[in-house]
Amino acid sequence: MNNNKNRVNAITTITPLRRREQERSEPATAYELARERLHVSTVPDSLPCREVEFSDIMGFLESAVEAGTGTCVYISGVPGTGKTATVLEVMRHLQYRAEQKELPEFDFVEINGMKVTDPNQAYSILWECLNKSDSRNSGAAPRRVTSAHALDLLEARFSAPDNRQKTTVVLMDELDLLVTKKQTVMYNFFEWPNRPNSKLIVVAIANTMDLPERMLTNKISSRMGLTRINFQPYTYQQLYQIVESRLEGIDAFETEAVEFAARKVSAVSGDARRALDICRRAVEIVEVRQLQLGSGGKNTHVTIGIINDTIKEMLASPTVSFLQTCALHQKLFLVSVMQCIRRSGLGDVEFGDAAEYHMQACRWHHVQPPTTSDLMRVCESLGQARALVIEGGRMDLAMRMSLNVSEQDIVMGCKTDKVVGKLLNNG
Repeated sequence: MNNNKNRVNAITTITPLRRREQERSEPATAYELARERLHVSTVPDSLPCREVEFSDIMGFLESAVEAGTGTCVYISGVPGTGKTATVLEVMRHLQYRAEQKELPEFDFVEINGMKVTDPNQAYSILWECLNKSDSRNSGAAPRRVTSAHALDLLEARFSAPDNRQKTTVVLMDELDLLVTKKQTVMYNFFEWPNRPNSKLIVVAIANTMDLPERMLTNKISSRMGLTRINFQPYTYQQLYQIVESRLEGIDAFETEAVEFAARKVSAVSGDARRALDICRRAVEIVEVRQLQLGSGGKNTHVTIGIINDTIKEMLASPTVSFLQTCALHQKLFLVSVMQCIRRSGLGDVEFGDAAEYHMQACRWHHVQPPTTSDLMRVCESLGQARALVIEGGRMDLAMRMSLNVSEQDIVMGCKTDKVVGKLLNNG
């Protein structure tokens, strides 16, 4: 991790910002509360076990916003380690402080690699944010531009000798999915903050620690002066604390059951989302059993046995069993289709796009890439196995396909393969 002269080194105590409680027409049962709080999309009042990372990110960004200087923070770590949640919590605190006039005003824009159809759209998203801010100040109507035009406008703005605009903080999430053949998007967003008057702060989040070196070469990436923060996988003690913090005041689990779930997850991935999913599904199982007992039945807690049944249920899918027996390139191609669909936000993808991702994944992980013809046969075999739904009547690069299995089944069925497991963890 690079040192920063403006960095706040001490771990500061942050007062949690209150969130509005969801209004209810009827009192919630313990099961309903547990299901709600254990949902991965629920934003908790605090982020346990990420206090050090929170303080580091807060220190870097706070100093840059106060000084009106550009900087770039690169955050890495496998999925489910709290990277995005921590950054968004930092931004919430910084925005609150700006509203209280404790910090200069700044603009914040989020660019998510999973939500853009083309990485070059990142230029348009950033320009539209800056243009909206300028339009509010001038009273002029904001204008939309193409990605190429946005790039020219951004280049001119960040090259100007004088910049009297507000600082802009850009969160580039899922950076792995914003990779292009020439890597110009990554290069520009990492290079612009280093210009004297850019007032651009880039926070890039990726699953891979060495993505800048792999994509930009060591020489270029070292010149960028990135501040690096790596999120380690959660330990079982941390996973236990995360789940327990969400269940505070709810009498639905035996303590040993939460600990058992945490140990099981930490042994495989250290993914907090996985631990929450298992515990939430366990609550659903208990809830069904309680309904079967009727109103006279004794209130049932989630036990170690129920957690174990839940894990077995999530592993016992026939689809998972099939995927575990697939050949390497079948697994790689399914993951490639999944990642391309995530990236586009659409329900299907062209063979050519999935093939390009597949070939790139092979290069990243030192696997001999197949020929296009071989990959077409892999695709056809997955269609025959009903793992993919393939557009009929054509077998070419423009052929469209969609997944016929769930993303969770793909992850569960492919993660034990060393190469595919790395792709799932590192992007």
